[in-house]
Amino acid sequence: MTHRSTHPGRDRTTDVVGVGVGPANLSLAALLEPVADLEAVFLEQKPAFAWHPGLLLPGTTTQVHFIKDLVTLVDPTSRFSFLNFLAAKKRLYRAVIADRARVSRLEFDEYYRWVASSLESVSFGSAVEAVSWDGRTFVVEAADRTIRARNVVVGTGRRPYVPPFVEALLGHHAFHGNEFLLRRRSLADKVVAIVGGGQTGAEIFHHLLSERAERPRRIYWVTKRPNLLPLDDSAFTNELFLPGYAEYFYGLPEEKRLDLLASQVLSSNGIDAHLLEAIYQRLYDLECVEGQERLCRLVVAHELVEAVEAGDDRVELTFESLETGEASTVAADVVILATGDRAVPSPVLGPLLDRIAFSNGRLVVRRDFSLEWDGPRGRRIYVQNAASHQFGIADPNLSLVAWRSATIANSVAGRRVYDVDGDSAAIDWAAPFEDDDLEDALATRARAGAR
Repeated sequence: MTHRSTHPGRDRTTDVVGVGVGPANLSLAALLEPVADLEAVFLEQKPAFAWHPGLLLPGTTTQVHFIKDLVTLVDPTSRFSFLNFLAAKKRLYRAVIADRARVSRLEFDEYYRWVASSLESVSFGSAVEAVSWDGRTFVVEAADRTIRARNVVVGTGRRPYVPPFVEALLGHHAFHGNEFLLRRRSLADKVVAIVGGGQTGAEIFHHLLSERAERPRRIYWVTKRPNLLPLDDSAFTNELFLPGYAEYFYGLPEEKRLDLLASQVLSSNGIDAHLLEAIYQRLYDLECVEGQERLCRLVVAHELVEAVEAGDDRVELTFESLETGEASTVAADVVILATGDRAVPSPVLGPLLDRIAFSNGRLVVRRDFSLEWDGPRGRRIYVQNAASHQFGIADPNLSLVAWRSATIANSVAGRRVYDVDGDSAAIDWAAPFEDDDLEDALATRARAGAR
C-alpha cells in the first residue's frame, strides 16, 4: 500500500477536499486511497464516524444487499469491502451461515467505522466553516486548519425536514425521528404522536410497541399516505437502482424527471414488508391475545397542518383529512417527526452560492456530479446525495454510493481509474428498439420464411 501525506501545508494545494464524512464521502475516501498520484483530505465535524446513531434500533437491518457497500460494485478487490471487514473480524464463516443478504444496521455501522479508522485521509473533529474561491483554488476554512484545494466534494448529507410551524416546538415537545435514540426521554404513560408513514416511522412505532416498561399510554401514528404502504422491492423495480437507469434518467426533461420521482416514491421510501407484518402481528397479540386496551390509533390520509403548545405542557396537533377535508385535533406529550429529509445547498458553500447555477431552485449537477458554476472548468465542486432531481431515486440511496464515488474519482483524476460503465440490465431504458442483434435475427427469420 502506498502511503502519502494527507495533511498539506498551508502553502500547498491538495487535489481534493471532502467536506463531511458520511457513507458517501467515506466511499470516495476508500476509492481514492490506492490512487498514489492524488492527494485527498476529508474533514468531518463529529468526533467519530456516526451513521444515523439515533436510528440504530435493535433488530433493524439495511434495506440494501451488503454487496452494496462502500466499494465492492466498482472494485471487488478493495480491502475496504464488507466481506474483508467480516474476514478481519474473524466472523466470515458465521456470516455465511447466518445467510443474511441484508445485514444488521448496527453491523453496517461497525463496518463503516472500521473503514474510517483505516484511512489516513479522514479527519474527525474538524468542522468546515466555509468554502471560498481565491481566483486560483478553493479555500476550505475549518475550525482547526485552512486548506487550499483544486476540487471540493461536499458530502454533508441531507437535512431532516421539519414543517415550519413545528420548528418552535423542537426540543422538549418535538424532535425529528432521526434523533430518536439521542433525544427521547421516558415515554412511559405518555401520549406520543408519530408523524410520517415511511420506514423510519414504522421502525419507531414497532420499537415503542415492543418496549413493555417504556410503552406509551397512547400512540397516534399518522401519515398522509392512503395506507401504510410497503416498499416495492421487486426485481424489475430494483433496476431503478442501476447506473444505467441513473444515466437514462439524467437525460430526461426536467418536468418528466420530477414526475417520475413522485411516482417512484415507494421503491425507495416504502415500509419493509416484513416489518409491516411484524407490526400487524404485534398489534394482534396486544389487543386480541393479551387483551390489552387498544393503545394505538393508526391514521392514514391525514396531514399535519398545525401544532401549538397547549397550557398543560402538551402539544395540540391539528390534522386535516386529505379525503374529506375535515380537521381533527389531538393533544400529545411528545411529537416524533418521521418526515424524511431534503437536499439543500450546504451552508459551507455560502461564499460561492451566487456563482453556482440553479434551475427552479435546484442545483444544476453535471454528469460527473460536479456543479455548474462560473469558475474554471478544471476546478470542480462535487456534491454527494444532492442530485435525486437529476439522477433519480437512487441518488440518496446506498445502492449507487460506490458508482457515484468512482465517477467522482475518475473526474478528479482526469482519467479512468475505475470502470463505471453500467452493467447489463433486463430493461432497455434507452433506445429499446435499436438492437442490431435483434434486427439481424428478424432479418434472418424473414429470409428463411421467404425461402
